[in-house]
Amino acid sequence: MKNLILLFLLLPAYAAVQPDMSGISQALRNGNADALGAYFGSSVEISILDKEDRYNKAEAVKVLKDFFTQNRPSGFNPVHKGVSKGGNLHYSIGEMQTPKSTYRVYLLLEEGQDNYIIQQLRIDEQ
Repeated sequence: MKNLILLFLLLPAYAAVQPDMSGISQALRNGNADALGAYFGSSVEISILDKEDRYNKAEAVKVLKDFFTQNRPSGFNPVHKGVSKGGNLHYSIGEMQTPKSTYRVYLLLEEGQDNYIIQQLRIDEQ
């Protein structure tokens, strides 16, 4: 009985540390670079296929717009998410479907004041 009470007390705390990925997932599902850019910090590391660099927010949005123009997403499904050992970084892995291919999307997120900030976004072909 004590274990059950402890579980109910700790479960909300565990759920609170998980990032809300719904806005990010929706932006990826719709291929909306501007909406995704709302989750970027002042700079973000982006790796798309064989091109990798650190961009400021405006440049990063442009890079994603170019990718989404050539690879219009038809869906995005989160597959896995977790928290770093330190607890301040979160990661998410998902699959983005396009008419041409399916891509694996990796996200590294940092806790911000009001939401989570994308520090790194990687898109690889499966």
